[in-house]
Amino acid sequence: MKQQIARLSPHQNGKVFAVLMALGSFVFLVPVMVMASFMAPSESTPSAFMFLVLPVVYLVLGYLTVAFGCALYNLMFKSIGGIEFESEASDA
Repeated sequence: MKQQIARLSPHQNGKVFAVLMALGSFVFLVPVMVMASFMAPSESTPSAFMFLVLPVVYLVLGYLTVAFGCALYNLMFKSIGGIEFESEASDA
C-alpha cells in the first residue's frame, strides 16, 4: 500500500537530529583534539573550550536546519505532494 507523509513535526525532528548531531560530533572531535594536542607547539595547546563549544554549535545548527526543513516540507506538501513509501502488513 502506497502512503504519503503529510506532515513532519519540526520541533520533535529537530530535537532528535540535534542530539544525534551533538553526540556524533564527538566521533570526529575527540580524535581531532588528540591529534591537535600532539601537533601543536608546547606553548599553545588546543583549548578544552572548543571541545565543549563545537558540540553545542552542532546541536543548535542541527536543530535549526532540520526544523526549517520540516516546516518547508509541510508548506510544500500542499502543492507538490509528499514523500511516498510503500508498506505492507506483517503476519506477526
